[in-house]
Amino acid sequence: MSSKTVRGVSARVAGLAAAVIAATVVAGCSGDTTEAAGAPGEPVVVASTDVWGSVAAAVAGKDAGVTSLYTSPDGDPHEFEATARDTAKVFDADVVVLNGADYDAYMEKAPKNPDAKVISAYDAYKKINPSAPTGAGEVNEHFFYDFDVVKAVASDIADALAEKFPADKDAFAANAKQFEDKVTDLQTTLASIKAAHAGAKVAQTEPLAAYLLAEAGLVDATPSSFTDAVEAGNDPPAAAVATTEDLVRNKTVSALLYNTQAVDETTKRLLAAADSDGLPVVKLTETLPSGVTDYVAWQKATVDAIAASLSR
Repeated sequence: MSSKTVRGVSARVAGLAAAVIAATVVAGCSGDTTEAAGAPGEPVVVASTDVWGSVAAAVAGKDAGVTSLYTSPDGDPHEFEATARDTAKVFDADVVVLNGADYDAYMEKAPKNPDAKVISAYDAYKKINPSAPTGAGEVNEHFFYDFDVVKAVASDIADALAEKFPADKDAFAANAKQFEDKVTDLQTTLASIKAAHAGAKVAQTEPLAAYLLAEAGLVDATPSSFTDAVEAGNDPPAAAVATTEDLVRNKTVSALLYNTQAVDETTKRLLAAADSDGLPVVKLTETLPSGVTDYVAWQKATVDAIAASLSR
């Protein structure tokens, strides 16, 4: 692969100092970072979560160094607070990959090197959906469940890397194409689900897989007042809780999609009711599950689980 342009020492020192100062405002207890050291002179990519890190790694190739700041399979990514060390890594990156739409605000705010390329899933979403509402609270920020957006992000990463490392542009393009083809295979499965089960109802504890469900032709029957409250960390209204519990207990829905990273007593009771009444449960996550490093493998398991629940 090609050699990397050396940045000016004074500019880097000044920039890192600014990054560290800014990070002290949001510094917390991180410890979730996973880091892959790249070969000398190879791309350095920093992603906000391991989901976007896995997409970046698929495109950048095995010799690149890809760091994901948030990797916990159990915690809530919304609550992550970056450390000064995390912020310095962002500044040192050739390519920064983030979700956007305030999902990973720490990444949006972190100072970037002026030469860095910043890839935002939110920007990709807006390009694909130019007429969709994008105001605060009007957009579902879980873009990693929107396969068209994920493919667009992979393409954007390949373009950014090619601009930084032009000698390797063909390799980046080939990697992105291979990744996008795998995601297209997932979409083919969703089309099959839609053909067989269009209009089937499911319930969610949080509006996590809304884009995926829409592509599969499925209907989320959960009251929005329930899912929105869970996402915000609030107690859902009693009426919304009662309605959602009825959906599960009466098996008005074909499955319960359960976010294992946004759990409270209300969602636990809902899970217990589903288990007790024999309703299929599809467990969802916002980061890669423990032991999983590949985006496509993660989402294939999710899509297959949804398909299986509808066939019961």
